[in-house]
Amino acid sequence: MSAATDTSARPGAVRTEGGTRHTGWGRHRTWVLPLGGLALALVFLAPYVVMVLNSLRPSGDVVRTPPTFLPREWQLSTYAQVLGDERFLNWLKTSLIVAGASTLIVIVVSIPAAYYTARFRFPGRMAFLLLVLVTQMFSPTALVVGIYREWFNLNMVNTYGALILTNAAFNLAFAVWILHGFFASIPKEVEEAANLDGCSRFGTLRRVMLPLTLPGIVTAVIFTFIAAWNEYVVALTLMIDESRKPLTVGITSYVTGYEQHWDQLFAAAVIAIVPVVILFAVIEKHLVGGLTAGSVK
Repeated sequence: MSAATDTSARPGAVRTEGGTRHTGWGRHRTWVLPLGGLALALVFLAPYVVMVLNSLRPSGDVVRTPPTFLPREWQLSTYAQVLGDERFLNWLKTSLIVAGASTLIVIVVSIPAAYYTARFRFPGRMAFLLLVLVTQMFSPTALVVGIYREWFNLNMVNTYGALILTNAAFNLAFAVWILHGFFASIPKEVEEAANLDGCSRFGTLRRVMLPLTLPGIVTAVIFTFIAAWNEYVVALTLMIDESRKPLTVGITSYVTGYEQHWDQLFAAAVIAIVPVVILFAVIEKHLVGGLTAGSVK
């Protein structure tokens, strides 16, 4: 029998009388793909590596020409200086309060809102959902003047409350849309079975629906927390006192027109990403499940 190509064989392989013979791509695929993945990972990790190395070199070495990849002199005391800086601790406290409280408000409000829109066909339902989606199109930067004026009239400028409510408002629409899809994907028969067992509407939501939508809740939590943690423009506008500024605004004080502490700036930036990394590590499995949910029916 002459050699014949099997069209059902894997890409890069040809089946002949003597067995499967790999083509050029099939032979190299085993090492090309991992190598490409490693190169892509290095591209994404490069800024963080540079940031860590700059935090470990003297401030003058950061801007020295020609630059060097590794520090000429290793300076390990920078992190102790930053963590001992009372200003930095106040900035860190503000960021934790604002991001944590904003996330809590978003989750508490978005869960019943998403559940109601997914389960009840009320008049204007689609208009409401479209309105929620439209609010995602507005950037805080475009509305910062109006935001400042409203909080100024309410005498809430330079308060945690103003920053918390603003961050919650701008992230609420995303959480509602995420959770709406999760609640809508759960069969109504699950709720009906819970009702037959004597569960009230609230009991069904708490005992049945919330555990089933946990990946969606985790997804909303992580994205809301990161958005509030990284917010800069509104915080720069509303927070005036040095002790009330969040990290995103406060760490710029290390480099001004009068003094440049580049090493402390980079060290503070490295420390600022630690809470987000910890949050990712804790809920990583649930986050992956939330991002891929609904991809297969």
